[in-house]
Amino acid sequence: MTARENQASPRRHNTYASGREKISAHLAMLLFAALISGSFSFGGMIAREVSPAPLMLLRYIVTIATMGVIAFGLARQPFRMPEKPLRFLVLGALLAVYMLTMFVALEITSPVQTGAVFTLMPLISAVFAFLILGQKTRGGVLASLLIAAAGAIWVIFHGDLDAILGFDVGRGELIFFIGVASHALYVPLLRFLDRRDHPLVFGFWLAIGTCFWLAVSALPQLLEVDYGALGWRFWAILVYIGTVTTAGTFQLLQYASMRLPASKVLGYGYLTPTSIIVFEAALGNGWTSLSVMLGAAVTACGLLVMALLPD
Repeated sequence: MTARENQASPRRHNTYASGREKISAHLAMLLFAALISGSFSFGGMIAREVSPAPLMLLRYIVTIATMGVIAFGLARQPFRMPEKPLRFLVLGALLAVYMLTMFVALEITSPVQTGAVFTLMPLISAVFAFLILGQKTRGGVLASLLIAAAGAIWVIFHGDLDAILGFDVGRGELIFFIGVASHALYVPLLRFLDRRDHPLVFGFWLAIGTCFWLAVSALPQLLEVDYGALGWRFWAILVYIGTVTTAGTFQLLQYASMRLPASKVLGYGYLTPTSIIVFEAALGNGWTSLSVMLGAAVTACGLLVMALLPD
């Protein structure tokens, strides 16, 4: 394959990413996990002030404004309709389904149960990546993902073996499974639908596509929000989540998905429970038990092995 052909089809395989690019992609996903975890901690501070659906819509409105200023203002990219714009509605729909099913599931079941379902995401994504991109997951990578998943489940259930054995699949878990499968499909589709867009412009249109679907379900509730009762802390946290967390994770996930297999990209989601522990401790809410910390260490070791193994 010539250098030009190599450059023209970056979305098909990750073989063409250099060693340095792969290292930077792994570092990007470490930062991704930290930002996602911070959104849980900071988002929890304002979650009771506005119901989930309009809160998520407000978050994406802030993201659209941020990405627009950066892409078309600071980066001076030309503002025009992107090539094949319907792909952003497809990707946005997958993200919207993931978020909305998570909120619906949390009204029916517990965060612990939904967290356990979340651990299926990298494995499902590996199946989609094989079907869409032809990516094959090596046995060693699969084993390291299972080890990381076991550690994450131990953390999610707070080291309670009885709770793990008593896991019950109910309606809430099945609903969230649809969202997990949607997000698992989203990562390989990022590469498959890539048209070599500028990353900032891509993030802007992706936010537009996601916001469109969120508005369909949340706009009536958004009009009922008492904005006068919301304090400065709410708006400060909302701006932080909409800019640093949402806009930042768009860029990081897109960058890594072009350079790593989908299963490796989503494997970093297993760091979320561990990172939340660190954030909660930093915010003065105390550390968790030693048993749970050991589970976090198992997760970290599994991901380290995954990162070192060939793609």
